[in-house]
Amino acid sequence: MRKLITLGVVAVALATAACNTVAGIGRDLSAAGQAVSTSSERAKN
Repeated sequence: MRKLITLGVVAVALATAACNTVAGIGRDLSAAGQAVSTSSERAKN
């Protein structure tokens, strides 16, 4: 039983870390897309 609880805690910790990583990547990609959009708008004018 103790091993099962430990395994569950480790799984939750890894899932939480993965979610934070994916969210960070999403913010980075969003910022990069915004920079490209801004640059293209400036180039048009």
